[in-house]
Amino acid sequence: MIGLAPLISKLRKFQTGLGRGYMESLRSMTNTAQFALPLVQPAQAQKHVTVNEALLRLDALAQITLNGVGMVTPPGLPTEGELYDIGASATGDWASQDGKLGLFSNGGWVFVQPKTGWRGWRVDTGSAVTYDGATWVEGGGSFTANGAGFVHRSIEVDHAVGTGASSAISAFISSNSIVYGITGRVLSAVGGATSIEIGVTGSTNRYGSGIGVGAGSWARGLTGNPLTYYSDTDLILTATGGNFDGTGTFRVAVHFAELTLPRA
Repeated sequence: MIGLAPLISKLRKFQTGLGRGYMESLRSMTNTAQFALPLVQPAQAQKHVTVNEALLRLDALAQITLNGVGMVTPPGLPTEGELYDIGASATGDWASQDGKLGLFSNGGWVFVQPKTGWRGWRVDTGSAVTYDGATWVEGGGSFTANGAGFVHRSIEVDHAVGTGASSAISAFISSNSIVYGITGRVLSAVGGATSIEIGVTGSTNRYGSGIGVGAGSWARGLTGNPLTYYSDTDLILTATGGNFDGTGTFRVAVHFAELTLPRA
């Protein structure tokens, strides 16, 4: 039976050896594998510079907020901490950095290669995005190794209601989309009608009927089974109890899924 003291001694030797191996592996690295954070090197002077640079990158990459996607020209007056997805044939300070993330840090640009599955928020569209290995996809849920994905998205517009028996939002439902439903809210009172129907050609109330015309009235039109549209389709607001008189604004959103193709 092994005594406690020899066991503790062996454990310490094992931990010391493991620690040496770990430290040796760190000495051979200059950046971390995931976020490319710079590592402090042995006997390095001004270690705080490296540590601060790592913290700045971590601050930008741990919760990615993209100020622009597919951009090819650096902004003229970037703000500290701004992060951009760099598009093809980038110019200026971004030349030869196509496909990378450009972070403005300490008065200059730092570049990081994103990895498949990274998620973030796109500021200009106000939507969640996922990196599929080649581009940032809005609403991306799952992707294969070659980018085939299952995508959920919502698109919203503020529609100024026209005159007549109906008012159409042209090509609001995009081709090859699987629609779950339509939601909407009256922003300013719609005149001329007593209520509103929401639908498409051939089914004017598919997504709702009896919707009030006063400001604040809302609609939540769900389909029992998601419906696929194979071509761009107008969303139509139909007046009941009279014709629209050209006043009022209706905010409407379509909620749908898409299947993206694998890359060649």
